Amino acid sequence: MVRSSGTKRAILDAALELAATRGITGTTMDDVAERAGVAKGSLYYNFSSKDQLFEALLEEGVGSLADALREARGELVGWAAIEALVAALLDRIAANAALAKLMASEIFRTDRAWQKTLFALRHEALTVFAEAIEQADAAAAASAGTAAPGAGASTIMASSVFGAVLMSGLEWLVFEPERSRDEVAAAILASLSGALAPRPS
Repeated sequence: MVRSSGTKRAILDAALELAATRGITGTTMDDVAERAGVAKGSLYYNFSSKDQLFEALLEEGVGSLADALREARGELVGWAAIEALVAALLDRIAANAALAKLMASEIFRTDRAWQKTLFALRHEALTVFAEAIEQADAAAAASAGTAAPGAGASTIMASSVFGAVLMSGLEWLVFEPERSRDEVAAAILASLSGALAPRPS
């Protein structure tokens, strides 16, 4: 049995590990209690239901991802910010592949109790990408003497970039783990450079 001070952490870690391999639907509270090494009473003391448990898990994971992206961007603007964000997201995927798998499977589900929470947190993460894309587009438009795309376009592009990095990161870990993060980031950025603002020479 784990010490009480680490009970909640053990439960969250066990739930993530199980859901990454079995899916949330295939994971029961009994499974989580057994994997975490806690009594069922302790599990339900910390999380009154399976929905509450996985909402807390996703809130913690996606929330920390949004924080990491904001930190990676810092004061960077334009293409430099996009490069930093792609690298940071790949680093997070490599550090927590189980969470990345769970996000990929849950991000478009609309029948979950935690949909609103996940949507809000996803929006936070995408906003960081969207702001960097808007800046890159504005700089490119100013240089070319043309009008920059509207905010709606950057939001859709941010979603595309986030999804591309998430899925490419999982492909990397599962099928090409011998590649370095820098190689993967360079390939992703090369594919994006024609769709986003022109890459600096």
